[in-house]
Amino acid sequence: MKKLLALLLACILVSAMAACGGGGSGSDANTGEPDSGAASKKVSLLTPYLSSVTTNQMVDLIKAGLEAQSVAVTVVDTKGDFAQLAGRIEDTVSAKADAIVLVSADPAQVQTQLQTAFDAGIPVFGCDSGFIEGMAVNATSDNTAMGEMITRYLFDDLMGGKGTVIALTHRPHPGVVKRCIAFDEIIEEYPDIELITEQHVEVPGPIESSRQIMENLILSNSARDSVTAVWCAWDEPAIGATQALQDAGRDEVIVVGVDGNSQAVEMINLGTNLKATVSQNFEGMADIVVNEITNMFNGEEIAPGEQYAPANLITKQ
Repeated sequence: MKKLLALLLACILVSAMAACGGGGSGSDANTGEPDSGAASKKVSLLTPYLSSVTTNQMVDLIKAGLEAQSVAVTVVDTKGDFAQLAGRIEDTVSAKADAIVLVSADPAQVQTQLQTAFDAGIPVFGCDSGFIEGMAVNATSDNTAMGEMITRYLFDDLMGGKGTVIALTHRPHPGVVKRCIAFDEIIEEYPDIELITEQHVEVPGPIESSRQIMENLILSNSARDSVTAVWCAWDEPAIGATQALQDAGRDEVIVVGVDGNSQAVEMINLGTNLKATVSQNFEGMADIVVNEITNMFNGEEIAPGEQYAPANLITKQ
């Protein structure tokens, strides 16, 4: 009986020691590391322009960067439809996302819906977008400086301060608007440069849209040297315009763009009509967004406003 009693007491003692040591038997106790501040967070990336090469690149980079921090990422593409974009922002707010990222979208066009996010305490970031009061951070290029850089290079270095120019634009995009304003202001300084026309490029499908526009403009400006240059607010219209000019044998027309799109850079180096672009640092923009969202999820303060990634002029190598 005494042996049995001793055995029972020993079992009780072992069980008690196990209970004392097992109170932290969750994942933290097993790993010895605290959970990341970003774990279990949900972020929605929303854009109307996923078909754009550069927009797609930024979305992929942001998604990969956040998922590496165990963030659940949802991507929404409204294919150029801002009304649908507004509705999807409302859906995201209702789903209680932890953050929203607008990629290549003008926040002023969906300001009412973004206000519902602000009111709900959901931080809104931008990547190559605009910035409105209430947003956290917009990572972008200095679009005014890029517009000035490519316009002055075209007017001074490539055109010699005289000739005719066509502008291909898309003013709903906030970055493009700033480049266009730079173009508008600078051309006033050049009395010997005439703007033939400004044409709006459709998105999605900017390469095909600009190619069709250029084909029509070639017909209405059929004399050789009637067009000196085509100023494009970003690279995809520059690619489409160059394709149309090459097909028509109009190798005298100069084309410039903005973005540093890999296809555009290749066309520059091949000696086509496309002569220059300004390279945006899209990877740098994506990095800014990922870093700032991670800092926020980790409880660190972030400075609201626009943050610029550097840009560089690219010509034939």
